Amino acid sequence: MREELLTIIEKNSRIDLKELAVILGVEEIDIVNEIAAMEAEGVICGYHTLINWDKTSVDKVTALIEVRVTPQKGQGFDIIAEKIYRYPEVRSVYLISGGYDLMVILEGKTLREVSTFVSEKLSALDTVISTATHFILKKYKDHGTVFKTKSDDEREMITP
Repeated sequence: MREELLTIIEKNSRIDLKELAVILGVEEIDIVNEIAAMEAEGVICGYHTLINWDKTSVDKVTALIEVRVTPQKGQGFDIIAEKIYRYPEVRSVYLISGGYDLMVILEGKTLREVSTFVSEKLSALDTVISTATHFILKKYKDHGTVFKTKSDDEREMITP
């Protein structure tokens, strides 16, 4: 039941517990207890709302920063990752494979603000060797949700 429960609430964390119990064929109290247990174990780490910021008046720039670092002896990448994720602008930090070591996702109000963060804070860290910044220009799909920007009917109108 646990994996199926997680799959459902990952897509819709606001689903009614009674509905969830019916879908899974268990009692509502079993759902409540299982969710509480997974929260206590750290399996469920939080609940978030997915927002299409392009449909608001809020100025927000998101960037993906690839970071190459020198790992610390006996601690690998953990210490530098912790230094980076403590900055309030940083939304996510991932250890990745490939030409870079870490992927940092951060948000700012402007391109300049993000660029300043990268040049003055991130690149200034002792163990950072290099960075590559990629700005998100448009989101098509995020966390499994498609951001529709056009109607499904994209046929050209032909007039006589």
